[in-house]
Amino acid sequence: MNTNEKYALADIVIEHALKSGAEQVSVSVFDNRSTEIEIRDQLIDSLKESNRANLSISIYVDKKYSSHSTNRMNREELFRFVEEAIASTRFLAADEYRSLPDPELYYREGGPSLGIFDKSIDSVDAKTKIDLAKKVMDEVYGKDERILSVSSYYYDSLANGIKVTSNGFRGSSEKTGVQLAAEVSVKSNTGRPNAFWYESQLFFDKLRKEGIGTKALDRALKKSDPQKVSSGLYNVIVENRVAANLLSPLYESLLASSLYQKQSFLIGKQGKPVTSEVLTAIDDPHIPSGQGSRLFDDEGLKAVRRPIIEKGILKDYYIDTYYGKKLGMKPTSGSSSNVVFETGTRNLDELLASMKKGVLITGFIGGNCNGSTGDFSYGIEGFYIEDGKTIHPVNEMNIAGNMNKFWFNLKELGNDVKEDDSIRLPSLLFEGVQLSGI
Repeated sequence: MNTNEKYALADIVIEHALKSGAEQVSVSVFDNRSTEIEIRDQLIDSLKESNRANLSISIYVDKKYSSHSTNRMNREELFRFVEEAIASTRFLAADEYRSLPDPELYYREGGPSLGIFDKSIDSVDAKTKIDLAKKVMDEVYGKDERILSVSSYYYDSLANGIKVTSNGFRGSSEKTGVQLAAEVSVKSNTGRPNAFWYESQLFFDKLRKEGIGTKALDRALKKSDPQKVSSGLYNVIVENRVAANLLSPLYESLLASSLYQKQSFLIGKQGKPVTSEVLTAIDDPHIPSGQGSRLFDDEGLKAVRRPIIEKGILKDYYIDTYYGKKLGMKPTSGSSSNVVFETGTRNLDELLASMKKGVLITGFIGGNCNGSTGDFSYGIEGFYIEDGKTIHPVNEMNIAGNMNKFWFNLKELGNDVKEDDSIRLPSLLFEGVQLSGI
């Protein structure tokens, strides 16, 4: 189904919904094609190809709201689907805050070209995809006697769709993605360490296709025979590939739903310091070929560039229409696009070289953060560092503290941003962090 056909279908569904008693309606029509391949120890373990079409509808009637989806695109079936959806919505409790967004906030036609769709992925044949996964496997399989198992993966997707609302929004979007990955487990004197490495891109020809298996093996071997270190305060570097794990509670506390439900430790802190002054984060939806680039969000709100944290000061929250009304706050967007962090001048190796005594964190294992208070505790793995040199791997340790204090210990950001991620976060250097071990 092409874009014009999707728009035509959405218009028919909206017209029928309004005639059937709905007061406001939003319809999205999407299709997605994807491939997943897994090779385990040189044998193809899984090969999945899917081609799915979906229509979802949000209904507002008598101050009541519900959402429904179907993959049945026959007109008569759709009409019956809509009528049943409206009938079931009438059984719900009324909620005066439920409505479509203010049309003034919608995206209108135009805007920059985002460059996030690669139509060539659709022409890549199955053999080529399998061969790429095999190549990742062949980089390491049988190359070291300590290897216990190797898995390699290929994944791609092509998604496109439209959204139409009964109060004036019309917009289309399309996006592709492709990924290669490897997972390696090895034997050691103290267990079976494993490591995962992946490369991802929006465009097939830009995907890094070599060194993936090798990096996974190298990381697994380096984790062999870990030791604990004594509990205490340490300087800590969090590797860029896992730093988003620590950022996640901060992001969750910026959401309007968390603010309203009192599950945010950042309530009432707009305009106040929430991190050390070295941290600046901008939400930028218009980065060319950015993983999170978009012209509008899930509601149709126009995507705009805006600061979230500026030199440690909280500048803005993520506010959707529904919770924005409940909070009395103007909607901005209920989700992030590309979050870009201002970087420092040193890469990871240079940050490590400057560390007298501390821990490089390369992974998190379990744990949680209390959204209301900011108290957190996570299991970690990584490496103990002395005088800029790696002494031994560590695991079975915890990092703990409170998010309201922890981010003020951030002393430096690296310059090693992962640009293939929507969260463009470098490695982070913290001082005086509580670690528990022996």
